[in-house]
Amino acid sequence: MNELTKIHEIVSNDYCIGCGACSVVKGSPYTMQMDPEGKYQATLSSNDEDDSSLLLVCPFSGKTSNEDEIGKKLYEDVTGIQHNPYLGYFIKNYAGGVSEDTYREKGSSGGFGSWLAISLLEEHLVDYIIHVRPSERSSILFEYTISSTREEVREGAKSKYYPVEFSVVMDIVRGTPGRYLFIGVPCFVKAVRLLAEQEPIFKERIVFTMGLVCGHLKTDRFAKSIGWELGIHPDKLASIDFRVKLADSTANSYGVAVRDKDTQKETVSPMRNILVSNWGHGLFRYNACDYCDDVLAETADITIGDAWLPEYIKDGRGTNIIVVRNPAILTLVEKNYNKLSIKELSAEKVYESQAGGFRHRREGLSYRLYLKDLKTEWRPKKRVAPNNHIPSKRKKIYEQRIALASKANEAYEEALGANDFAIFKDRLTPLLNSYTKLYRRPFIIRAVHKLYRTILR
Repeated sequence: MNELTKIHEIVSNDYCIGCGACSVVKGSPYTMQMDPEGKYQATLSSNDEDDSSLLLVCPFSGKTSNEDEIGKKLYEDVTGIQHNPYLGYFIKNYAGGVSEDTYREKGSSGGFGSWLAISLLEEHLVDYIIHVRPSERSSILFEYTISSTREEVREGAKSKYYPVEFSVVMDIVRGTPGRYLFIGVPCFVKAVRLLAEQEPIFKERIVFTMGLVCGHLKTDRFAKSIGWELGIHPDKLASIDFRVKLADSTANSYGVAVRDKDTQKETVSPMRNILVSNWGHGLFRYNACDYCDDVLAETADITIGDAWLPEYIKDGRGTNIIVVRNPAILTLVEKNYNKLSIKELSAEKVYESQAGGFRHRREGLSYRLYLKDLKTEWRPKKRVAPNNHIPSKRKKIYEQRIALASKANEAYEEALGANDFAIFKDRLTPLLNSYTKLYRRPFIIRAVHKLYRTILR
């Protein structure tokens, strides 16, 4: 496996996650541009010269410290710190939500992320929040912005399964003194840590980081395909709310709302009715996400996500898992315990809440690395070792996920060319059905289980 020496090789090999870190470096020849598939990519002018030093801030270059090494430097000396191969470093873990105000009702899950960001502002621990909010530009739906008030932060509540990049806001951080909280998915937090090592002004000003549990990052085709299925052409999608809480529903049975640019009509649908809704299918994801081994944002001071656990699923208000690594944040949480409805959670339970993501990012990644090495193709260096010794059924599942990613893009482009969503649905449905069959147990086992349940009645 040859070592890459330039950022453009990361891009050409389809491992650019589009974070924008390489374009933030002073004198960088890169800008961030949306490509035809609807994902941000580092773009080099034909007249500019690439610089190998930019690899030091790229989370997928293989030229930097990994998450364990970064976490060790940040947290190893923290009192009460523990380490887990899946969670990284942590002091305490919790499950629950916010009991004050309407944070929980207006959040994707338990409302903890927005509450914490606002609490950091109001306790004067930070001056600004770097986070994603709806964009005022007509060409994109969401973008990174900088907020300094409760109202602005609350505008950024809820999950956004949409491509973003942080180069513009990081330039503002460089030029504007103050203390910042950065909120992002695992690889984005890692990129910010790497930038801070190269340019001390970021280490000085970004005093806290909040990580978001991540399955994978979506291209803009995810949002557009949802809108299209609900009757809004991709060019006419004005807004989307990916996490609408439905009355009398469970936490994992949420809705999605889309609005038309021309009519301003809003349409709401249960997410389960949407063709591309199954996260396990991995449709319209960045390829780089298949070569990431960090589910829980191990380099962040605190990580927030959904508590996908049987004991919490029935609560339609939503429940967060919370992994705390920074003692100052732990102090803030404990100080405001009466405003929260949380309880401690074991590392094992945190893992269980994201078990599917860990299978894909550890076992699945090991097999994908093996396939890359078999073809002698370059891929990022990961903490997971290549492995071909996994069950054949799991191999088929991971292979099918790879195929689905490319087939979904092909089907989308064909449908777009014909201006007919039905083409996308017709091309994709048989593939999704074939994938679903991989999870079905053999007939004899299903028959035995059915007989067993009948006897027990």
